[in-house]
Amino acid sequence: MSDNRLQHIIDAVKRIDGQTPSLQLAKHTKMASSPFVFYRGSAQLFYADILSGVINFPKECDSIPLTSVMGDCHTSNFGFLTEEGSHGDTVIFSPNDFDDACVGQAQWDVLRYLTSLHLARAHCVGVVKGKYQDDAINHSKPVVSHQDVIEAQYRFIESYIKTCERVKANASVLNEAIDTCPSTVPSKLTKLYNKAKARSAGGEDFTSKSALAKAVQLQGDTLAFKRNSEKFTKLSGQEYSALLTAFAPYMDDAVVDIVKRLNAGTGSVNMNRYYFLVGPSKPHNAESFSHCHIVEVKQQREAAPIHYFKALNPVNRLNAAHLTARCQRRMQRRPDLVLDEVKYAGAHYLVRSRHHAKVGVAPHDIAMGKKAIEKGFNYFAELCGYSLALAHCRGDRRSTRFSSSAAKTFESVKTLLVKVANLYAEQVIDDHALFKQHIENK
Repeated sequence: MSDNRLQHIIDAVKRIDGQTPSLQLAKHTKMASSPFVFYRGSAQLFYADILSGVINFPKECDSIPLTSVMGDCHTSNFGFLTEEGSHGDTVIFSPNDFDDACVGQAQWDVLRYLTSLHLARAHCVGVVKGKYQDDAINHSKPVVSHQDVIEAQYRFIESYIKTCERVKANASVLNEAIDTCPSTVPSKLTKLYNKAKARSAGGEDFTSKSALAKAVQLQGDTLAFKRNSEKFTKLSGQEYSALLTAFAPYMDDAVVDIVKRLNAGTGSVNMNRYYFLVGPSKPHNAESFSHCHIVEVKQQREAAPIHYFKALNPVNRLNAAHLTARCQRRMQRRPDLVLDEVKYAGAHYLVRSRHHAKVGVAPHDIAMGKKAIEKGFNYFAELCGYSLALAHCRGDRRSTRFSSSAAKTFESVKTLLVKVANLYAEQVIDDHALFKQHIENK
């Protein structure tokens, strides 16, 4: 059985990454660190398991209309960012990764998120016990219990249902977002929100701790990306010129500098990625720096669900970058103003803002510490349920078909979904062990 399962894992990973699992690929090395990171990097396996019957959704879920979905929905794909990309200054809590977005079934996102709550706890417990590696974790902090996980799972899905019911009653709810400091209960989210706010344009830490400040420096009268061999590779003159010609029309100001970005992300870590510094042309000074922003140009692979469910909806036949941009625009309240897609060198690239103030949420941020145990973990799950429901409901702006059906259906099957999620989480933990053993022995 384990041999068959290992081959199933290998086939799914190869289908997305283009090669069998190996320590030679940085992405696979990352995935070996823990089941949670493995889960982040192997969304395709989730969909392979749906297709093969390893995951069985309640048949009632089939009645929910299709909508735009995240595709890779988990706890670390929610966080703080500014609306309208780097152009806005309203910090919101929302889904923050749409690389695997497509038109699909809402239950995919719901179950994948429920599973990730279990894995977030398992990650923290495993690191504390020396089983997994994560240098950011303080081993002295307590971890939420398994019962806390179950409660958070119910809080998530109940928040999702409640939000759908509110949208059904009043369509203007679609214009809502969590755009103030989340402080209903003690939670690390308050600290993370304040961090994002301080790093946004005009914030007190913008010039020192924003994504722009960390990546760019002013030397004399020249603005440019910092020399950092671990993150950036300087381009040849020929490649720089080719990229400038291809992508300059999609920028909203002069292109000041371009570098290749290395080792970013988890699921897409092996895809070509470039950073464009965009802003006023010379003279460069402290004032012009404040008007600059970074635009990320990333090679877009096909969304994980598409490999297994392409025929589900004609929209999914769009090229990978076009599909991502389309879904993101629909799911966000105020989408990135730079968001676009370009074909370059035979591949499809997504053009998007590198947010000044994007602040992610790691497992230890939500599943460790006194605040997490004192309902902070539950609170985070509730906010994610609310935000995901809004994103899904925005896919049906002409009616309340989706919100009505989703609320009714998920209410009737929530207990079963929680059960399926926890069983599948244990499967992911076993899969990670097989994956890790395979690449270490190869």
